[in-house]
Amino acid sequence: MEGLDIFSVVVEQQSLNKASQLLNLSQPALSRKIMKLEEDLGVQLFERRGKRLALTRAGELCYEYALEFRALERKFQLSLREFVKAGRPATLTIGASLTTLQSTLPDLITAYTAHFPATDIKALTGKTHEIVSMVKERKVDLGVVASSIHTPGLICEPLFDDHLCLVLPHGHPYLAKPELVVTDLNDLSMILFSKGTWYRVLTDELLHRYSVFPDVKMEIDSFEAIIRLVSTCRAATLLPKSYLRDRLIRQNELTVRDIPELRQTTRTTALIYSDGALLDTARDFVEEAKRQYGRL
Repeated sequence: MEGLDIFSVVVEQQSLNKASQLLNLSQPALSRKIMKLEEDLGVQLFERRGKRLALTRAGELCYEYALEFRALERKFQLSLREFVKAGRPATLTIGASLTTLQSTLPDLITAYTAHFPATDIKALTGKTHEIVSMVKERKVDLGVVASSIHTPGLICEPLFDDHLCLVLPHGHPYLAKPELVVTDLNDLSMILFSKGTWYRVLTDELLHRYSVFPDVKMEIDSFEAIIRLVSTCRAATLLPKSYLRDRLIRQNELTVRDIPELRQTTRTTALIYSDGALLDTARDFVEEAKRQYGRL
């Protein structure tokens, strides 16, 4: 009730003049509103004692009720906001490069939704430079990329370092070799990730540096498809270590072999986001990701 709110301000300010300034009303207009409230209630709320206003007993009862009504209104507004918030799920849009989409993002989303199951998560994919643009243009709330990004206006949170490993199918002749070096990849039948991705760029740079020319049978942009085809085609492949989980290796009867030179293909997987204000959902995702990889 507007009349009760105005009445409460007059009581708390103990002056019509101060109350009128606070309420942005002229003093005559304020006096008329108080008189109207007294008329509606059928009681006198104030009595004048010189220049000071004093509450009558009816005025004291009215003020007590006004305080209760104010507290109830605040509770109602809070409950209403919670209701609206619950009815409109929190959202989070993530941009992920092709490699992180397959190797890192699933684990991050699993960890995040364990604590925030009601969040509506959307993902957009693209190459690393495309994800950077999406974050800058605020088409996504944050990005997950297999690279350290140093771009003005963006914050880069490193999560972990990763490098390529040689993956061989069951029964491959190279399994009998006690040690492997990068030149062993020369003329080796291989399935590689598609051109244009960071890991393919790293692979090509490494092969060029050591003048190694494998027999590339296929170029595919899906880690899952590569894993399945390695066994079917009896070919080798190079995949990031972060993707090669023990269960995945066992289920597909594969073996991971380390080649010292492949450690030169190390990349940093990181989160990127605008240096402006983050949504609560994005901030929670960043904190959960850092916790997941021991960065807190």
